[in-house]
Amino acid sequence: MRSKFKKTYKFAIKTSLFITLFITLLMGVFLYSFYTINWLILLVFSIICYVFAFLVIQFRVERFIYRRVKKIYDDLTLLESASLTRGPINTDMGTLTQEIDKFARDKKLEIETLKVRDQYRKEFFGNVSHELKTPLFTVQGYILTLLDGAMNDEKIREKYLTRASKGVERLVYIVNDLDMITKLEIGDLRLKIERFDIVEMVKNVFDMFEMRANKKKITLTFDIEYNKPIFVNADKERIQQVLINLVVNSIKYGREKGTTEVSIENLIKNKVIVRITDNGIGIGKPHLSRLFERFYRVDKSGSRSEGGSGLGLSIVKHIIEAHDEKIYVESEFGVGSEFSFTLEKAK
Repeated sequence: MRSKFKKTYKFAIKTSLFITLFITLLMGVFLYSFYTINWLILLVFSIICYVFAFLVIQFRVERFIYRRVKKIYDDLTLLESASLTRGPINTDMGTLTQEIDKFARDKKLEIETLKVRDQYRKEFFGNVSHELKTPLFTVQGYILTLLDGAMNDEKIREKYLTRASKGVERLVYIVNDLDMITKLEIGDLRLKIERFDIVEMVKNVFDMFEMRANKKKITLTFDIEYNKPIFVNADKERIQQVLINLVVNSIKYGREKGTTEVSIENLIKNKVIVRITDNGIGIGKPHLSRLFERFYRVDKSGSRSEGGSGLGLSIVKHIIEAHDEKIYVESEFGVGSEFSFTLEKAK
């Protein structure tokens, strides 16, 4: 691709003027010292000197600069700098310096972003490997034990097959969650938007997990008594999944004899915001920005005592964003957490 030069004459004009003034002054002093000054001759001399200096500077000296500037642009073209090859090449040194500085900053930012993504990729594959490895090894261990002769004992056979089945169920659970996230990210999961009562849905979710909450003596409650339905437009099945994930997380990490409270408030004319608040262990600020990443765990010990695929919050975020809505989290370690998301209010 041939580059077009955007020539500037400022350098040649100013430099020629300085040279002309100096030589003319020198010539004036010389004539004054040895001859009589003829102003007309001095003026003609100045003009000729200026034109000659301008031509030499513009077509010799600045051409020397052109070659090197073009070399810089050519080198940058090899790095596929679209911003520098889009328009004509500017040989003004100030403008060129600004463009090169901007190019360097953009490349530095791009490199830093790639490093962050690469680190995230490594963590993601490490987490996937860990999540899949545990149930796989569990299932393999039970099956190998049975093959080694334990299958002859009916009680052991039934117990080990039951445990192996639970390991397979966990694998299926993880794979299904990964499949859902992938579909949400590429826009392949179609949402079935319908009108439904969000208050009734929250009550149903409370009923589903009442027994689990009772084991930790956690109270599932509304902030106030909602006597009237609140209708929203959304995918009913997906929003129920969001509520289930958030309420289950609240129970998992809630304190004994704690509370999980849900509130539904009018945000603006056509929006409502659903808040799920608890007084559990809370989340430290360093973890909040990465909380919705796949497999990200606040607890780095690797414990899986609470179960789950590690994908719940990531799925929640993708479902809400698929509705073109927002999800928020506020938490303080040792105090509790609040997850909230917006929905379109139905007329």
